[in-house]
Amino acid sequence: MGKSKAAPRVRVLIVDDHPAVREALASRIGRQPDLEVCGEACDLADALRLVAEAKPDVAVVDISLKSGSGIELIKRIRDRDAAVRVVVWSMHPESLYAERALRAGALGYVNKDQATDTIVEAIRRVRRGEVWVSEAMAQRMLRQAIGGGPEGAGRSPLDTLADRELEVFRLIGQGARTAEIADRLHLSVKTVETYRDRIRRKLDLTDGTRLAHFATQWVLKNDESGEREPLERDS
Repeated sequence: MGKSKAAPRVRVLIVDDHPAVREALASRIGRQPDLEVCGEACDLADALRLVAEAKPDVAVVDISLKSGSGIELIKRIRDRDAAVRVVVWSMHPESLYAERALRAGALGYVNKDQATDTIVEAIRRVRRGEVWVSEAMAQRMLRQAIGGGPEGAGRSPLDTLADRELEVFRLIGQGARTAEIADRLHLSVKTVETYRDRIRRKLDLTDGTRLAHFATQWVLKNDESGEREPLERDS
């Protein structure tokens, strides 16, 4: 009898706006006998081009990209090629972004503060069509599904924001001006101004100054650490 043919490696596309992060993850994936990197991208446009050209099995996507957003990219990948599985690998808080990512079409969410072995295993699992989130996140989603706990318990006021509104909010907190946000998200200035007004009203903030303060506070506490902390609005 002849030798059985080895199964093809899982083709992985890495989408992250930090070259060092892409390099480190590519190196880790390259050491796996069942995985291979088929492309790297730093923004939405390059990622979509590589989805079409490189035909990945799995895309590892960060929430923050050089231009566009990871959540928008997930939706675009789903619309263009539903066979591509997506797992998010990000420093952003899982408790705020994981459900949004899953609703957009991802099958997994891994925080970057976890060991790289975790993202490698998540890639294998989502390739098989399984969902990967932390145990704490899985329990939270289960409690919400069965209606356990007081309504709204443990939820952030930011949960009321739509995906695009949250992205604008985060960029406001990073100090980006309206024109810069418009350029990065490929929106008109008028559209960004509309989003700013919606966000302010949803968060019950009286003016743009309080919105900027609240957004900056959130970014300082959450944007890089991956931890959720309570926020205080100006009175």
